[in-house]
Amino acid sequence: MSLTDTRILLVIGGGIAAYKSLDLIRRLRERGARVRCVMTEGATRFVTPLSVGALTGDKVFTELFDRDDEHDVGHIRLAREADAIVVAPATANLMARMANGLADDLATAVLLASDRPLLVAPAMNPAMWSHPATRRNVATLSGDGAHVVGPNAGEMAERGEAGVGRMAEPLEIVEALRSMLAARDDDDGIRGILAGRHVLVTAGPTHEPIDPVRYIANRSSGKQGFAIAGWLARAGARVTLVSGPVGLADPEGVDVVRVETARQMLSAVEEALPADVAVMAAAVADWRAVSESGSKIKKDGSGSIPALELAENPDILATVGRHSTLRPRLVVGFAAETDALLDNATAKLRRKGADMIVANDVSPEHGVMGGDANTVRLVEEAGVSAWPTLAKDEVARRLVREIARRLAAS
Repeated sequence: MSLTDTRILLVIGGGIAAYKSLDLIRRLRERGARVRCVMTEGATRFVTPLSVGALTGDKVFTELFDRDDEHDVGHIRLAREADAIVVAPATANLMARMANGLADDLATAVLLASDRPLLVAPAMNPAMWSHPATRRNVATLSGDGAHVVGPNAGEMAERGEAGVGRMAEPLEIVEALRSMLAARDDDDGIRGILAGRHVLVTAGPTHEPIDPVRYIANRSSGKQGFAIAGWLARAGARVTLVSGPVGLADPEGVDVVRVETARQMLSAVEEALPADVAVMAAAVADWRAVSESGSKIKKDGSGSIPALELAENPDILATVGRHSTLRPRLVVGFAAETDALLDNATAKLRRKGADMIVANDVSPEHGVMGGDANTVRLVEEAGVSAWPTLAKDEVARRLVREIARRLAAS
Protein backbone atom coordinates (compact mmCIF):
# COMPACT_ATOMS: atom_id res chain seq x y z
CA MET A 1 0.00 0.00 0.00
CA SER A 2 1.22 3.50 -0.83
CA LEU A 3 1.66 5.94 2.03
CA THR A 4 1.33 8.96 -0.26
CA ASP A 5 -0.55 11.74 1.59
CA THR A 6 -1.24 9.40 4.52
CA ARG A 7 -1.31 11.47 7.72
CA ILE A 8 0.87 9.81 10.35
CA LEU A 9 1.06 11.00 13.94
CA LEU A 10 4.31 9.74 15.47
CA VAL A 11 4.43 9.60 19.26
CA ILE A 12 8.04 9.47 20.44
CA GLY A 13 8.60 7.94 23.87
CA GLY A 14 11.45 8.66 26.25
CA GLY A 15 13.99 5.93 25.64
CA ILE A 16 17.42 5.71 24.08
CA ALA A 17 15.78 4.31 20.93
CA ALA A 18 14.22 7.74 20.39
CA TYR A 19 17.17 8.56 18.15
CA LYS A 20 15.79 6.00 15.66
CA SER A 21 12.64 8.10 15.34
CA LEU A 22 14.62 10.54 13.21
CA ASP A 23 15.33 7.82 10.65
CA LEU A 24 11.72 6.63 10.89
CA ILE A 25 10.46 10.11 10.02
CA ARG A 26 12.78 10.22 7.02
CA ARG A 27 11.62 6.79 5.81
CA LEU A 28 7.97 7.74 6.14
CA ARG A 29 8.41 11.00 4.28
CA GLU A 30 10.36 9.26 1.51
CA ARG A 31 7.19 7.23 0.91
CA GLY A 32 5.00 10.32 0.70
CA ALA A 33 3.54 10.28 4.21
CA ARG A 34 2.79 13.50 6.04
CA VAL A 35 4.25 13.22 9.53
CA ARG A 36 3.41 15.11 12.70
CA CYS A 37 5.13 14.37 16.01
CA VAL A 38 4.20 14.37 19.67
CA MET A 39 7.11 13.94 22.07
CA THR A 40 6.96 12.93 25.72
CA GLU A 41 9.04 14.92 28.17
CA GLY A 42 11.48 12.01 28.38
CA ALA A 43 11.85 11.91 24.60
CA THR A 44 13.09 15.50 24.58
CA ARG A 45 16.04 14.35 26.75
CA PHE A 46 17.27 12.10 23.94
CA VAL A 47 16.40 14.05 20.76
CA THR A 48 15.44 17.68 20.45
CA PRO A 49 12.11 18.97 19.12
CA LEU A 50 14.20 21.18 16.82
CA SER A 51 15.73 18.12 15.12
CA VAL A 52 12.37 16.39 14.84
CA GLY A 53 10.67 19.49 13.43
CA ALA A 54 13.43 19.96 10.87
CA LEU A 55 12.67 16.50 9.50
CA THR A 56 8.87 16.71 9.58
CA GLY A 57 8.65 20.29 8.36
CA ASP A 58 5.90 20.81 10.94
CA LYS A 59 5.49 21.95 14.51
CA VAL A 60 6.40 19.41 17.20
CA PHE A 61 3.96 19.07 20.10
CA THR A 62 5.22 18.41 23.62
CA GLU A 63 2.97 20.00 26.26
CA LEU A 64 -0.60 19.13 27.23
CA PHE A 65 -1.14 22.46 28.96
CA ASP A 66 0.74 24.65 26.49
CA ARG A 67 -1.65 27.48 25.57
CA ASP A 68 -0.16 27.92 22.10
CA ASP A 69 -0.30 24.18 21.31
CA GLU A 70 -3.92 23.87 22.40
CA HIS A 71 -4.86 27.02 20.50
CA ASP A 72 -3.13 25.86 17.32
CA VAL A 73 -4.38 22.28 17.22
CA GLY A 74 -5.39 20.76 20.56
CA HIS A 75 -5.01 17.15 21.57
CA ILE A 76 -8.45 16.17 20.24
CA ARG A 77 -7.73 17.53 16.78
CA LEU A 78 -4.28 15.95 16.79
CA ALA A 79 -5.98 12.61 17.41
CA ARG A 80 -8.60 13.09 14.72
CA GLU A 81 -6.44 14.60 12.00
CA ALA A 82 -4.31 11.49 11.61
CA ASP A 83 -4.93 8.44 9.44
CA ALA A 84 -2.80 6.33 11.79
CA ILE A 85 -0.74 6.72 14.95
CA VAL A 86 2.68 5.16 15.49
CA VAL A 87 4.25 4.99 18.96
CA ALA A 88 8.01 4.52 18.56
CA PRO A 89 9.74 3.95 20.82
CA ALA A 90 7.06 2.72 23.21
CA THR A 91 8.76 2.45 26.58
CA ALA A 92 7.55 0.18 29.38
CA ASN A 93 6.23 3.22 31.24
CA LEU A 94 4.42 4.65 28.22
CA MET A 95 2.78 1.31 27.41
CA ALA A 96 1.68 0.89 31.03
CA ARG A 97 -0.02 4.29 30.94
CA MET A 98 -1.62 3.52 27.57
CA ALA A 99 -2.93 0.14 28.75
CA ASN A 100 -4.49 1.71 31.83
CA GLY A 101 -6.14 4.58 29.98
CA LEU A 102 -4.14 7.37 31.59
CA ALA A 103 -4.08 10.81 30.01
CA ASP A 104 -1.55 12.63 32.15
CA ASP A 105 0.51 14.18 29.35
CA LEU A 106 -0.05 15.21 25.74
CA ALA A 107 1.02 11.85 24.28
CA THR A 108 -1.35 9.74 26.39
CA ALA A 109 -4.19 12.27 26.04
CA VAL A 110 -3.90 12.08 22.25
CA LEU A 111 -3.80 8.28 22.32
CA LEU A 112 -6.85 8.06 24.59
CA ALA A 113 -8.79 10.47 22.36
CA SER A 114 -8.02 8.57 19.15
CA ASP A 115 -9.97 5.91 17.28
CA ARG A 116 -7.30 5.64 14.55
CA PRO A 117 -5.26 2.52 13.72
CA LEU A 118 -2.44 2.25 16.23
CA LEU A 119 1.00 0.72 15.70
CA VAL A 120 3.22 0.28 18.77
CA ALA A 121 6.97 -0.38 18.60
CA PRO A 122 8.20 -1.37 22.09
CA ALA A 123 11.77 -0.69 23.20
CA MET A 124 13.19 -1.48 26.64
CA ASN A 125 15.62 -3.57 28.64
CA PRO A 126 15.07 -7.35 28.15
CA ALA A 127 14.19 -7.82 31.82
CA MET A 128 11.51 -5.14 31.57
CA TRP A 129 10.14 -6.67 28.36
CA SER A 130 9.82 -10.11 29.93
CA HIS A 131 8.25 -8.85 33.17
CA PRO A 132 4.68 -10.15 33.69
CA ALA A 133 3.35 -6.61 34.09
CA THR A 134 4.69 -5.61 30.67
CA ARG A 135 3.30 -8.79 29.11
CA ARG A 136 -0.13 -7.97 30.57
CA ASN A 137 0.06 -4.42 29.23
CA VAL A 138 1.00 -5.63 25.74
CA ALA A 139 -1.89 -8.11 25.83
CA THR A 140 -4.27 -5.33 26.86
CA LEU A 141 -3.12 -3.04 24.06
CA SER A 142 -3.40 -5.85 21.50
CA GLY A 143 -6.85 -6.70 22.78
CA ASP A 144 -7.84 -3.06 22.35
CA GLY A 145 -6.84 -3.24 18.68
CA ALA A 146 -3.24 -2.01 18.69
CA HIS A 147 -0.74 -3.66 16.35
CA VAL A 148 2.61 -4.42 17.98
CA VAL A 149 5.83 -4.67 15.96
CA GLY A 150 8.95 -6.00 17.68
CA PRO A 151 10.90 -5.75 19.83
CA ASN A 152 13.89 -7.47 18.26
CA ALA A 153 16.71 -9.46 19.83
CA GLY A 154 20.23 -8.06 19.99
CA GLU A 155 22.68 -6.01 21.97
CA MET A 156 21.24 -3.27 24.12
CA ALA A 157 22.51 0.23 24.82
CA GLU A 158 23.63 -0.88 28.28
CA ARG A 159 27.12 -2.39 28.14
CA GLY A 160 27.02 -6.18 28.21
CA GLU A 161 23.23 -6.40 27.95
CA ALA A 162 21.63 -8.51 25.21
CA GLY A 163 18.25 -10.07 24.60
CA VAL A 164 14.79 -9.17 23.30
CA GLY A 165 14.04 -5.48 23.72
CA ARG A 166 15.55 -3.56 20.79
CA MET A 167 13.06 -1.40 18.93
CA ALA A 168 12.20 -2.70 15.47
CA GLU A 169 14.20 -1.03 12.73
CA PRO A 170 12.55 1.94 10.99
CA LEU A 171 12.05 0.01 7.74
CA GLU A 172 10.34 -2.80 9.67
CA ILE A 173 8.01 -0.25 11.27
CA VAL A 174 7.21 1.29 7.88
CA GLU A 175 6.35 -2.11 6.41
CA ALA A 176 4.25 -3.03 9.45
CA LEU A 177 2.39 0.26 9.07
CA ARG A 178 1.75 -0.35 5.39
CA SER A 179 0.47 -3.86 6.10
CA MET A 180 -1.79 -2.61 8.89
CA LEU A 181 -3.34 0.11 6.73
CA ALA A 182 -3.70 -2.19 3.71
CA ALA A 183 -5.54 -4.74 5.83
CA ARG A 184 -7.75 -1.99 7.21
CA ASP A 185 -8.56 -0.59 3.78
CA ASP A 186 -9.46 -4.06 2.53
CA ASP A 187 -11.40 -4.92 5.69
CA ASP A 188 -13.85 -7.75 4.95
CA GLY A 189 -12.91 -7.71 1.26
CA ILE A 190 -14.35 -4.23 0.76
CA ARG A 191 -12.08 -3.45 -2.17
CA GLY A 192 -13.12 -6.61 -3.98
CA ILE A 193 -16.80 -5.73 -3.54
CA LEU A 194 -16.63 -2.06 -4.51
CA ALA A 195 -13.90 -2.10 -7.17
CA GLY A 196 -15.22 -0.65 -10.42
CA ARG A 197 -18.71 0.08 -9.14
CA HIS A 198 -20.17 3.51 -9.79
CA VAL A 199 -21.19 5.30 -6.60
CA LEU A 200 -23.02 8.63 -6.60
CA VAL A 201 -22.54 10.83 -3.53
CA THR A 202 -24.06 14.21 -2.69
CA ALA A 203 -22.61 16.55 -0.08
CA GLY A 204 -22.80 20.01 1.41
CA PRO A 205 -25.63 22.55 1.51
CA THR A 206 -27.47 24.24 -1.30
CA HIS A 207 -27.77 28.02 -1.67
CA GLU A 208 -31.15 29.28 -2.86
CA PRO A 209 -30.80 32.92 -4.01
CA ILE A 210 -33.13 35.65 -2.81
CA ASP A 211 -31.26 38.49 -4.50
CA PRO A 212 -27.66 38.92 -5.75
CA VAL A 213 -26.44 39.19 -2.12
CA ARG A 214 -28.68 36.99 0.01
CA TYR A 215 -29.64 33.34 -0.13
CA ILE A 216 -31.36 30.59 1.87
CA ALA A 217 -28.85 28.07 3.20
CA ASN A 218 -27.93 25.88 6.17
CA ARG A 219 -24.83 25.12 8.25
CA SER A 220 -23.72 21.96 6.45
CA SER A 221 -19.95 21.91 5.83
CA GLY A 222 -19.89 18.93 3.44
CA LYS A 223 -17.20 17.21 5.54
CA GLN A 224 -19.17 13.99 6.03
CA GLY A 225 -20.08 13.57 2.37
CA PHE A 226 -16.54 14.37 1.20
CA ALA A 227 -15.12 11.82 3.66
CA ILE A 228 -17.53 9.18 2.35
CA ALA A 229 -16.54 9.91 -1.25
CA GLY A 230 -12.86 9.66 -0.32
CA TRP A 231 -13.22 6.27 1.38
CA LEU A 232 -15.29 4.91 -1.51
CA ALA A 233 -12.57 5.96 -3.96
CA ARG A 234 -9.88 4.35 -1.81
CA ALA A 235 -11.95 1.15 -1.86
CA GLY A 236 -11.77 1.13 -5.66
CA ALA A 237 -15.19 2.56 -6.51
CA ARG A 238 -15.73 5.02 -9.37
CA VAL A 239 -17.16 7.96 -7.46
CA THR A 240 -19.17 10.94 -8.67
CA LEU A 241 -19.53 13.58 -5.96
CA VAL A 242 -22.16 16.28 -6.50
CA SER A 243 -21.41 19.02 -4.00
CA GLY A 244 -23.08 22.22 -2.97
CA PRO A 245 -21.00 25.29 -2.05
CA VAL A 246 -18.28 24.19 0.41
CA GLY A 247 -14.69 25.16 1.12
CA LEU A 248 -13.21 21.68 0.77
CA ALA A 249 -10.64 20.32 -1.65
CA ASP A 250 -11.68 17.61 -4.09
CA PRO A 251 -11.05 14.12 -2.66
CA GLU A 252 -8.34 12.23 -4.53
CA GLY A 253 -9.66 10.04 -7.33
CA VAL A 254 -13.20 11.47 -7.20
CA ASP A 255 -15.10 13.15 -10.05
CA VAL A 256 -16.54 16.28 -8.41
CA VAL A 257 -19.45 18.29 -9.82
CA ARG A 258 -19.99 21.65 -8.11
CA VAL A 259 -23.49 23.13 -7.95
CA GLU A 260 -25.27 25.92 -6.07
CA THR A 261 -28.99 25.22 -5.89
CA ALA A 262 -31.21 22.22 -5.21
CA ARG A 263 -32.48 22.18 -8.79
CA GLN A 264 -28.91 22.22 -10.09
CA MET A 265 -28.06 19.36 -7.74
CA LEU A 266 -31.04 17.33 -8.96
CA SER A 267 -30.00 17.89 -12.57
CA ALA A 268 -26.42 16.78 -11.83
CA VAL A 269 -27.65 13.72 -9.93
CA GLU A 270 -29.94 12.65 -12.77
CA GLU A 271 -27.10 13.15 -15.25
CA ALA A 272 -24.82 10.94 -13.11
CA LEU A 273 -27.25 8.00 -13.14
CA PRO A 274 -27.12 5.06 -13.56
CA ALA A 275 -25.13 4.13 -10.46
CA ASP A 276 -24.74 1.01 -8.37
CA VAL A 277 -25.01 2.94 -5.12
CA ALA A 278 -26.29 6.40 -4.18
CA VAL A 279 -25.30 8.09 -0.92
CA MET A 280 -27.40 11.21 -0.50
CA ALA A 281 -25.49 13.07 2.23
CA ALA A 282 -26.25 16.63 1.08
CA ALA A 283 -28.33 18.93 3.27
CA VAL A 284 -30.59 20.18 0.50
CA ALA A 285 -32.70 23.26 1.22
CA ASP A 286 -36.38 22.36 1.43
CA TRP A 287 -37.49 25.74 0.08
CA ARG A 288 -36.46 28.36 -2.45
CA ALA A 289 -37.68 31.84 -3.31
CA VAL A 290 -40.35 31.78 -6.00
CA SER A 291 -38.62 34.65 -7.77
CA GLU A 292 -35.09 36.00 -7.36
CA SER A 293 -34.73 39.76 -7.28
CA GLY A 294 -32.36 41.04 -9.94
CA SER A 295 -31.01 43.70 -7.56
CA LYS A 296 -30.37 43.86 -3.84
CA ILE A 297 -33.57 44.26 -1.84
CA LYS A 298 -33.23 47.43 0.26
CA LYS A 299 -35.05 48.93 3.19
CA ASP A 300 -37.15 51.87 2.03
CA GLY A 301 -37.44 53.59 5.42
CA SER A 302 -41.14 52.86 5.76
CA GLY A 303 -40.69 49.96 8.16
CA SER A 304 -42.56 47.62 5.84
CA ILE A 305 -41.20 44.10 5.52
CA PRO A 306 -40.92 42.68 2.00
CA ALA A 307 -42.83 39.46 1.43
CA LEU A 308 -40.79 36.38 0.53
CA GLU A 309 -42.86 33.79 -1.30
CA LEU A 310 -41.40 30.29 -1.10
CA ALA A 311 -41.74 27.20 -3.26
CA GLU A 312 -40.85 23.63 -2.32
CA ASN A 313 -37.62 22.28 -3.76
CA PRO A 314 -37.46 18.90 -5.52
CA ASP A 315 -36.86 15.90 -3.25
CA ILE A 316 -33.60 14.47 -4.57
CA LEU A 317 -33.50 11.42 -2.27
CA ALA A 318 -37.06 10.44 -3.18
CA THR A 319 -36.35 10.99 -6.87
CA VAL A 320 -33.44 8.55 -6.73
CA GLY A 321 -35.05 6.10 -4.31
CA ARG A 322 -38.30 5.90 -6.31
CA HIS A 323 -36.78 6.08 -9.79
CA SER A 324 -38.72 3.78 -12.11
CA THR A 325 -35.82 2.74 -14.35
CA LEU A 326 -32.49 3.94 -12.95
CA ARG A 327 -32.80 3.27 -9.22
CA PRO A 328 -29.40 2.20 -7.81
CA ARG A 329 -29.16 -1.20 -6.15
CA LEU A 330 -28.53 0.54 -2.84
CA VAL A 331 -29.81 3.97 -1.81
CA VAL A 332 -28.50 5.58 1.39
CA GLY A 333 -30.07 8.75 2.73
CA PHE A 334 -29.28 11.08 5.62
CA ALA A 335 -31.67 12.46 8.22
CA ALA A 336 -30.53 15.57 10.09
CA GLU A 337 -33.03 16.03 12.92
CA THR A 338 -33.43 18.04 16.10
CA ASP A 339 -36.16 15.90 17.69
CA ALA A 340 -37.81 12.46 17.35
CA LEU A 341 -34.66 11.27 15.58
CA LEU A 342 -35.50 7.60 15.07
CA ASP A 343 -39.20 8.15 14.32
CA ASN A 344 -38.41 10.74 11.67
CA ALA A 345 -35.57 8.70 10.19
CA THR A 346 -37.69 5.54 9.95
CA ALA A 347 -40.51 7.46 8.29
CA LYS A 348 -38.02 8.96 5.83
CA LEU A 349 -36.62 5.52 5.02
CA ARG A 350 -40.05 4.25 3.96
CA ARG A 351 -41.43 7.42 2.41
CA LYS A 352 -38.46 8.04 0.14
CA GLY A 353 -37.60 4.50 -0.91
CA ALA A 354 -34.19 4.34 0.76
CA ASP A 355 -32.44 1.18 1.93
CA MET A 356 -30.56 2.90 4.78
CA ILE A 357 -30.85 6.19 6.59
CA VAL A 358 -27.91 7.65 8.47
CA ALA A 359 -29.63 9.62 11.23
CA ASN A 360 -27.93 12.27 13.32
CA ASP A 361 -29.04 14.85 15.86
CA VAL A 362 -27.96 18.25 14.58
CA SER A 363 -29.14 20.28 17.56
CA PRO A 364 -26.62 23.11 18.12
CA GLU A 365 -25.31 21.66 21.39
CA HIS A 366 -24.00 18.59 19.52
CA GLY A 367 -21.84 20.64 17.13
CA VAL A 368 -22.36 18.23 14.22
CA MET A 369 -22.90 20.78 11.45
CA GLY A 370 -19.51 22.26 10.65
CA GLY A 371 -17.77 20.08 13.25
CA ASP A 372 -15.33 17.20 12.86
CA ALA A 373 -17.25 14.51 14.76
CA ASN A 374 -20.63 12.83 14.37
CA THR A 375 -22.89 10.53 16.38
CA VAL A 376 -25.11 8.54 14.06
CA ARG A 377 -27.79 5.86 14.05
CA LEU A 378 -27.91 3.58 11.02
CA VAL A 379 -31.59 2.90 10.33
CA GLU A 380 -32.69 -0.04 8.17
CA GLU A 381 -35.91 -2.03 7.93
CA ALA A 382 -34.13 -4.76 9.90
CA GLY A 383 -33.42 -2.44 12.82
CA VAL A 384 -31.24 0.36 14.15
CA SER A 385 -27.49 0.33 14.84
CA ALA A 386 -26.20 2.97 17.27
CA TRP A 387 -22.64 4.12 16.64
CA PRO A 388 -20.52 5.95 19.22
CA THR A 389 -19.33 9.50 18.64
CA LEU A 390 -16.63 9.23 15.98
CA ALA A 391 -14.59 11.47 13.74
CA LYS A 392 -16.50 12.05 10.51
CA ASP A 393 -13.71 10.30 8.63
CA GLU A 394 -14.24 7.18 10.75
CA VAL A 395 -18.03 7.38 10.30
CA ALA A 396 -17.35 7.43 6.56
CA ARG A 397 -15.09 4.38 6.73
CA ARG A 398 -17.66 2.41 8.71
CA LEU A 399 -20.46 3.42 6.37
CA VAL A 400 -18.45 2.25 3.35
CA ARG A 401 -18.00 -1.09 5.09
CA GLU A 402 -21.78 -1.30 5.65
CA ILE A 403 -22.41 -0.47 2.00
CA ALA A 404 -20.07 -3.27 0.94
CA ARG A 405 -21.81 -5.65 3.33
CA ARG A 406 -25.22 -4.87 1.84
CA LEU A 407 -23.96 -5.21 -1.73
CA ALA A 408 -22.35 -8.56 -0.95
CA ALA A 409 -25.59 -9.84 0.58
CA SER A 410 -27.87 -8.68 -2.23
